[in-house]
Amino acid sequence: MGIATIEQVTGAQSLIRSLEEVGAETVFGIPGGAILPAYDPLMDSTRVRHVLVRHEQGAGHAAEGYALATGRVGVCMATSGPGATNLVTPIANAHMDSVPLVAITGQVASASIGTDAFQEADIVGITMPITKHNFLVTRAEDIPRVIAQAFHIASTGRPGPVLVDIAKDALQARTTFSWPPVMDLPGYRPVTKPHAKQIREAAKLITAARRPVLYVGGGVLKANATAELKVLAELTGAPVTTTLMALGAFPDSHPLHVGMPGMHGSVTAVTALQKADLIVALGARFDDRVTGKLDSFAPHAKIVHADIDPAEIGKNRAADVPIVGDAREVIADLVQAVQKEHSEGHRGDYGAWWKDLNRWRETYPLGYDQPDNGSLSPQQVIERIGQLAPEGTIFAAGVGQHQMWSAHYVQYEKPATWLNSGGAGTMGYAVPAAMGAKAGMPGNTVWAIDGDGCFQMTNQELTTCALNNIPIKVAIINNGALGMVRQWQTLFYNQRYSNTVLHSGPEDVNPDAKGTRVPDFVKLSEAMGCVGLRCERPEDLDKVIEEANSINDRPVVVDFIVHEDAMVWPMVAAGTSNDTILAARDVRPDFGDNEDD
Repeated sequence: MGIATIEQVTGAQSLIRSLEEVGAETVFGIPGGAILPAYDPLMDSTRVRHVLVRHEQGAGHAAEGYALATGRVGVCMATSGPGATNLVTPIANAHMDSVPLVAITGQVASASIGTDAFQEADIVGITMPITKHNFLVTRAEDIPRVIAQAFHIASTGRPGPVLVDIAKDALQARTTFSWPPVMDLPGYRPVTKPHAKQIREAAKLITAARRPVLYVGGGVLKANATAELKVLAELTGAPVTTTLMALGAFPDSHPLHVGMPGMHGSVTAVTALQKADLIVALGARFDDRVTGKLDSFAPHAKIVHADIDPAEIGKNRAADVPIVGDAREVIADLVQAVQKEHSEGHRGDYGAWWKDLNRWRETYPLGYDQPDNGSLSPQQVIERIGQLAPEGTIFAAGVGQHQMWSAHYVQYEKPATWLNSGGAGTMGYAVPAAMGAKAGMPGNTVWAIDGDGCFQMTNQELTTCALNNIPIKVAIINNGALGMVRQWQTLFYNQRYSNTVLHSGPEDVNPDAKGTRVPDFVKLSEAMGCVGLRCERPEDLDKVIEEANSINDRPVVVDFIVHEDAMVWPMVAAGTSNDTILAARDVRPDFGDNEDD
């Protein structure tokens, strides 16, 4: 650490110095009255780059994308009142998906707090349920300590968002700056080292099981445990399923990988969990999208549940062997324990299990039909973007059908190449998250795969990208509708498409407008300083994608006009058992259930 430095500064200067010391390289934000004192010294900083966004929600999602792509803490900054409340959605998103984020907000002067002053909102109170921790700072001398603590809390244990709300008079007051500050967090001691006895129990269950599954969640990525996971999987020979949040934690192309589980998971992954006699959950949380109707989930399985957050263990499904610890340490210890079991002659026999798994894989592979009217298939568009993408491309998705197709039809071989809003399901996530990822990893190609609905929520951040030399690529999967909601209306609401068509008005006031594009995404993108392209025919697909890949001096947006009736399959209807999975519309897989024990 070296010798502590002490100097006379304002609270605002102290804040910027603290951000420099904790290694915050990029801050996404918008100035306003209460935070304004902090923006003045920010101008003089050579170590912190500020990206001026067009909406605070964009700042928050950009900070998330930056964090997920780089592994560092993402930082966003906003003023008081509406500036701060516009950060609520990305903060909630980061909380659900365990993203390390520090949100810094200005607050009205401390004497005015609680008086309904101009642009006052109790952002600490508002965000209490959706932050890992939050701070209200009213004294300039507390700023360095609070910033150090905020970054420590956000990035350790189960990562998450931390809010630091600073009163304007604390930013303006004179104080001394000294670094490093003394951190005082007596109640915060995340357990990272797992208990040896639990590890031994888990290893015994793994070698005794006949139908084990490694159920891998986003915690494995957060813990940088992907190398250890590969060793464990290959050592045991057990099938691996990676959740939506864990894509890239285990190579999609690996023969042990059976796909993504859940409501729109592969038939093999969903069925493997249902028929398993042992589920080893690593950094996963048994959420409703994976389990379906909880009391019918994996009825024959014993559960080993490893998580760094003790509150997750037993929350939804009781664990036979609970393990609290960091996924990397847990998996490394499991490898040693399984090796010991093997050396003592205890080795799992999964031959019959793999016969079943391979039969399901061959019978019910992921697939899609080409539209018979010659229009573009959205699945094919996304598949080709993945196949033609340069090595190391990072993909960000919005929420809905295009998100599920991006999960299925792009191959994820490496960690930190897939960014999406899993827990909250936030429309508008893709463009700003891609912007943050590209700002943090300028050498990588970044594709945002977005729906025409999602795109219309945050596309203004393309202006930010164009003006700040952040050349992302955006694929708009344009089916003229809120696709996933429309799919539910097709299946469950007798095809009554209430308010899901995006390109027409109420009762289609102007029937001649059917074929028009409102808005015209190509013109809109060009107006924001991007290259706008459009693709409507399958024969043009590769040429247009290759053109987009070749432009790297500014953002590129491609409007892919796709067939509106395409659906996401497989599917388990909400609230039903995973046993009722449909491989395609009206196609229920036949597992020859006499094979059950």
